[in-house]
Amino acid sequence: MNYHLITGGCGFVGRNFVKRLYKTTNDIILFVDDLSVGTHPSTWLPEGTTHHKSENGLEIFGDDERLIFLKADIRVLLEHMIEDSDYLNKTYDLKIDGFKDVFHFAAIVGGRATIDGDPMKVALDLAIDALFFRWICLNKPERALYPSSSAAYPVDLQTESDAIALSESDIDFTRMGQPDMTYGWSKLTGEYLASITAEHYGVSVTCIRPFSGFGEDQDLSYPVPAIARRAALKENPFEVWGSGKQGRDFVHIEDVMDCTLLAMDHIKDGSAINIGSGKLTSFLDLIQIFTSFAGYNPDIKPLLDKPVGVHSRYANMDYVTNKLGWKPKLSIEEGMRRVYEVAVKKYT
Repeated sequence: MNYHLITGGCGFVGRNFVKRLYKTTNDIILFVDDLSVGTHPSTWLPEGTTHHKSENGLEIFGDDERLIFLKADIRVLLEHMIEDSDYLNKTYDLKIDGFKDVFHFAAIVGGRATIDGDPMKVALDLAIDALFFRWICLNKPERALYPSSSAAYPVDLQTESDAIALSESDIDFTRMGQPDMTYGWSKLTGEYLASITAEHYGVSVTCIRPFSGFGEDQDLSYPVPAIARRAALKENPFEVWGSGKQGRDFVHIEDVMDCTLLAMDHIKDGSAINIGSGKLTSFLDLIQIFTSFAGYNPDIKPLLDKPVGVHSRYANMDYVTNKLGWKPKLSIEEGMRRVYEVAVKKYT
């Protein structure tokens, strides 16, 4: 039986991958999270999913017992696993003979308020990723995924006067630009570690640079569900952080997963690809989409004292389209309607 490992498996992206792998494979998925940001699996697995605890603290989900949840600080766990390659088996009575795929979603991150408001806390991602790649080099899973971020791109390419569609080649380790805060620096460093891991240690590593991923089960610290909630409640005036003219490239989590898994089949050398729609959508445009669903036309109230990040960030998807033949399936409108319908059920 194959084992997959998902770190940060209870966060927004992690839990969607847990559910996807459980649905599409017959393998065992071990997922780790300290629940500092993520939510317990009982809150997002399908209602009626069986659940029991083992004597050593693991939580087992599903009639076939293929979902194994370990509540742990990933830094502490990785240190144990580095010191003893058989730590998981000895401590939790597992029978893991190496991992097939490892997905590394564990990170300290939140919305713009966290990135700008507590940058040194976010910088702890450097420690998480260093431990992760050290363990990867020692234990060599069949494949590893490192999720970088569009925040790794130079901020001087994302201004109001000089906004361009960001291409993979805009990041060049021989001519460094300034990424977005400590979060961008940590992700850029992670990409470099990924390339070293692939080149010097022979591990198959894929990096992705998701742009503004969103989905129905994302929490309110992110802009899409927060704006959907305000529209569902028909708030008027409608508050927006900054002027609302700043723009992002929104891509649904289903498309993020599709592109990620396809990339892992084709990219082994630690290089990174964009995952986005290739379209720039302003927050004012986003408000217009959601309020049209709600059937009203509110006044807009800019909150100019709130953190907003770069002015414009969107992906050039030519490389991915040409190399992988991939394009997103869900339009912005269809994806946002899904989010809105959930918000109506939850908040009204």
